[in-house]
Formats: sequence, structure tokens, C-alpha cells
Amino acid sequence: MTQFLSTAPYKGTRDFLPAEMSVRTQVFSKLYAVIESYGFERYDGPLLEPVELYEAKSGSELVNEQLFTLTDQGGRRLALRPEMTPSVARMIAANAPQLAFPARWYSHPNCHRYERPQKGRVREHWQINVDVFGSESLEAEVEIFELIHDMLCSLGAKPSQYEIRANDRVLAHSALRTYARIPDESLGKVMRVLDRWEKYPRDVVLKQLGELGLDSASITACEELTAKDFAGICAVAAPEDVAKSRLATILNSGMTNAAVRFDPLIVRGLDYYTSTVFEVFDTNPENRRSIFGGGRYDNLTALFSKQRIPGIGFGMGDVTLMDFLSGHGLAPAPNAGAQVVVLPLSPATRTPLKEAAARLRRAGLRVTTPHEDTQLGKELKKADKCGAKVAVIIGEDELARGKLVVRDLRRSTQREVAREDITAAVLAVLEHVD
Repeated sequence: MTQFLSTAPYKGTRDFLPAEMSVRTQVFSKLYAVIESYGFERYDGPLLEPVELYEAKSGSELVNEQLFTLTDQGGRRLALRPEMTPSVARMIAANAPQLAFPARWYSHPNCHRYERPQKGRVREHWQINVDVFGSESLEAEVEIFELIHDMLCSLGAKPSQYEIRANDRVLAHSALRTYARIPDESLGKVMRVLDRWEKYPRDVVLKQLGELGLDSASITACEELTAKDFAGICAVAAPEDVAKSRLATILNSGMTNAAVRFDPLIVRGLDYYTSTVFEVFDTNPENRRSIFGGGRYDNLTALFSKQRIPGIGFGMGDVTLMDFLSGHGLAPAPNAGAQVVVLPLSPATRTPLKEAAARLRRAGLRVTTPHEDTQLGKELKKADKCGAKVAVIIGEDELARGKLVVRDLRRSTQREVAREDITAAVLAVLEHVD
């Protein structure tokens, strides 16, 4: 007996059928337009990178637990990219002499992480990455916050439906040193545990802090820090660190029009963040989680070059973004494959059929024609099922009089129009239907 291969995609990956792909295309095209309106240029890079790139800059959890790795025929250890930031840092460092800074770059890469598939997490995702390289101005942070606001608004989101929460690692490290007495060599490990504070039960997180060698007083102090507001963190951090904090300056001066709220639990688990870190949260009670995030990474290009090139950016994953849009009723309806079908009543009308279809396509419409000669009734049913809204019917009798038939498939009405008026007639029907 023949045994067929499975039709299911690999666990944690997805097939996108035309209707879903239409929704995604509409969403992403709006986001691209907003990003480019700020002067960002699109780039891309390889799907495969050396494992060492992530070992050096992405953190042990990602490298040890989430990388898809392989060894090529030359014995080189490679990984499917789990994120884009190390790759773009490599590209910026390689091309720095030819670049005009600040460089505003964006991409939409396919990324892979070996994770347990669940709501909001899969093993393959698409992520819009937006980065500004070569600027130490606070205006870089402000620009990123305001860009995020405009991107979400372009999708129909209201400010009440999302929240930008931010922290500063300079403040966080300082508070951990002075208030919780955490030594410098343990700061990174403690930060990674605190990054899980809202994702794990309290006793699990406290246990993990204890496993790092913290005494009970330091553990209690860490827990107290997670509940402090902006003023409370500034009060326990060293004054010189508060003065150095980029986020503190932004919040105290009211530099941004975007609503940004301080949150001591935003620390971001990746090692390369150096100062401002942020995440954008869904305020929907059914989906109160982070949609995406990012931060400042001023030392990332040091892995490749002596030239210091500061950077700040974010990655917006498609899974959580689509959950956000669906939860607020903001996902657009899919477009049909064709708006118009042009149908012949006989083989003799094939040439004028192609002429009519070409004219409509030049007007920017999506048009199909049948490959085979079949009954008109069957073709009309097929057109309706496929979502077309207009049928142009070409018969020999009508052609002899210089006419074509335009049929409104939604209202089941039709009329004859002059051949030269076909485009205007079809557009009028579509405008009425839409």
C-alpha cells in the first residue's frame, strides 16, 4: 500500500494560504510605508550565520536552547538566524566607511528559534527590524518611540489599545548594585532572571535568584525593586547613574509625544542591550502580553571593528502582531485573487477577451480569464466563489454592435456598455460594491 508523506508543515512553522497572505501583505505594506516615511532604507542579509556570532552577542539561553544549528561540508558551525540584530551589526561594521550616519535601516527577515510552540510563539517567524546606527542623540530614542506610535496607528490601533513600557539598564544595574547589593559579575544573570518575573510563578523566580548565590536580603531587595515606580528607582540608584540615564532624561524632559511608561520589569534578556530598553504591550484583557520590543546597543559593532557605532532599534514579530490586531478587530479582510473575470461566449471572442482584460489590468485591476471554454453559468458560479465582483461577458452579437456586457456579481444585475467605456463601467460597479 502506498504511504503518502504528511501534508502538515514542520512543527512550529506555518503555511500561509492566499487569504491569510492577503491580510499579511496589507498589514506589512502599511508598516513599510510608515517606516520609509521616516527615511529608513530596506536591507536584507543571509539566513545562515556562523554560530559564533550569536555566542558572542545574543546570550546563553538563545544559543544553548533555541538555535537551529548545522555543520556544513567544510566543518563550519552555522545557525539559522534567530534574530537580525547581530547580522545587521556585522553589515554596518563591514560597510561603515561608505555609510552616512546616522544610518536608518529596516528589514523583514524570516527567523528561526527552537521553542515550544504556544500562543504567541512559534519556531519560524517574520520580524520587522528597525534600527538607527551612528547616533548617540536622545532624539534617536524619541524617533523610535514616535515611529512605533505611527506604525500602530497606521493599522487602526488607538493609543488606549497598546502601551510602550521602558526601562534603562543603567538605572537597573545601579539600583541592583546600591539597593540589592548585587556584585557586577552577577548583574547579567540577575537581570535575565528578573526578565522572567511576570512570566513565571513568584516562588520559581525567587528560587532562581537563590540559585545564583544571592542571600535572602538581596533577594528581598530585588523583589522590592520590581514594584518601584520611576521616582522610586531613581531614589535608590546612584545619583551619577541617574544623570547618565538616557531614559531618565527623556521622561523628565517630556521629549517625546508618544506615551512611554516606566516599568522596572522591562530588562530584555539579550546581553547586548546597554541602556534604554522597551517593550510594547497589548492592553486587551484577553492578551495582556508584550507584542514586541527593543532597545539601545552601543557596543554591538565592537565585535567586528574598532570603530564604535552606537545603535538603537526594535524587532516586531508577526505572530504577536497578528494576535494584537485580531484581538482588537483590526485585521483587514483578505482581498480576492481577482476583482474582475472576463468571460467569452464562444472561441471566436478570445481575441477581444484578451484585449478587454489587458485594458482593465492597465487600469490597476486584478483580472482573470478562463483557460478553457465552458458554460457561462459554471464560470459565473466559479467567479462568485473566488470572490470576484464583476464579470465582463463577451459575445459575438454584442461585439457586432460594439458592446460588452458588464455584470455586477453581488447584485446579479448587468448592462451593456460600449467597448471603449469598459474600464469606467467596471470601476463604477466596483466603487458601488465596495
